[in-house]
Amino acid sequence: MPLRFHVLARTALFLSLSGGAWADTASLNAGNSAWVLTATALVLFMTLPGLALFYGGLVRAKNVLSVLMQCFAICCVASLLWFFCAYSLSFAPGSALLGDFSKALFSGMGRESLQGDIPESLYALFQMTFAVITPALIVGAVAERMKFSSVLMFSALWLLAVYVPVCHWVWGGGWLMNMGMLDFAGGSVVHITAGVAALVAALVIGNRHGFPNTAMPPHNMTMTVTGAGMLWVGWFGFNGGSALMANGNASMAMLVTHLSAAAGALAWMGMEWWRFSKPSVLGAVTGMVAGLGTITPASGSVGPAAALLIGLSAGVICFYATHWIKRTLHIDDSLDVFPVHGVGGFLGTFLVGIFASTNLGVFSGFGFGAGNESIGAQLQVQLIGMLAVGAYTAVVTWGVLKLTGLCTNGIRVSPEDESQGLDISLHEEAGYKL
Repeated sequence: MPLRFHVLARTALFLSLSGGAWADTASLNAGNSAWVLTATALVLFMTLPGLALFYGGLVRAKNVLSVLMQCFAICCVASLLWFFCAYSLSFAPGSALLGDFSKALFSGMGRESLQGDIPESLYALFQMTFAVITPALIVGAVAERMKFSSVLMFSALWLLAVYVPVCHWVWGGGWLMNMGMLDFAGGSVVHITAGVAALVAALVIGNRHGFPNTAMPPHNMTMTVTGAGMLWVGWFGFNGGSALMANGNASMAMLVTHLSAAAGALAWMGMEWWRFSKPSVLGAVTGMVAGLGTITPASGSVGPAAALLIGLSAGVICFYATHWIKRTLHIDDSLDVFPVHGVGGFLGTFLVGIFASTNLGVFSGFGFGAGNESIGAQLQVQLIGMLAVGAYTAVVTWGVLKLTGLCTNGIRVSPEDESQGLDISLHEEAGYKL
């Protein structure tokens, strides 16, 4: 299984968009199409209802509907923007920095159009689900205090200004893809961008009233665990579907995804058990998500043994990052988006440079590159990509937040609305009638 299989696969798909000769000889593969159809549904399932329930249970009861509404509405906004121009700017040929408008409004996309050996409409839809979940992740950092109008405007602008360019850089034929950066399913495109944006948003909007002195525990852990289970299942489509084929690469991606999630959950539980004498359900599901996010960029390039190490490191490092952000820096990233997704994205994008392997046997899957001499060169590429994506995301996210505040007369709800809860103050509805 070639080390850069996914890079070569995405390059071939990019050439097909450009009208290259490779596309002329391709024919529809029913098996691959069936798998990507399934994976697409799984990734959408991660956002609705998975992420919505996971986040909804973590907030206080007076804000549960507002979080569900934000996830639902972002799905709609991101989907239409993807149709209008975001898909084209991400994957159509253009410069090394951004695609062009040749695929705007899905131009030229018919029933017979192929992207590789799957329908182009299916490829566009699969990529759409990634564009949906990424801005939805960010709302967890500013939960319980951001205006709904600001959430919608910020999500739309951020998708176009941050997600689309980074997606093109890494997957659409851009400069990081040409450098050989390894990011199989979104360590940089999804998790670093969402995590860094979440941190910037939490700093700009400020802490919730009462934080950190007032306890703000999750109101419904049953809902959160249900959503976490949906995320775990949906992540098989997220990582396995990124192979774009029903083959050994997809099955290995699913296997290492599962192992990393299990290791991350146990590692986080173990840290809690050691530090606080009791493991928590919240810690278990958070560690699982950390393991999933951290394996994402490496899932097409590592074997089971490396996945175990990646998951364990994710559980420990993200655990400490969460406590450092909240207890030392006193930054109110409400649902731990940066320490879990951001730190996990950085960690996984770095570790794939070490553990990527041409030999993915069970015991030989520790990797260390195509040969030990390649580790330094690959790590250099990974570090350049991480720094570029992180810095670009931080600067542009800050600008988008400021612009959103100007257009919506401030991005934060009033103290009275925050105290009452966003369900009633913004939507005139209540999550519970007890």
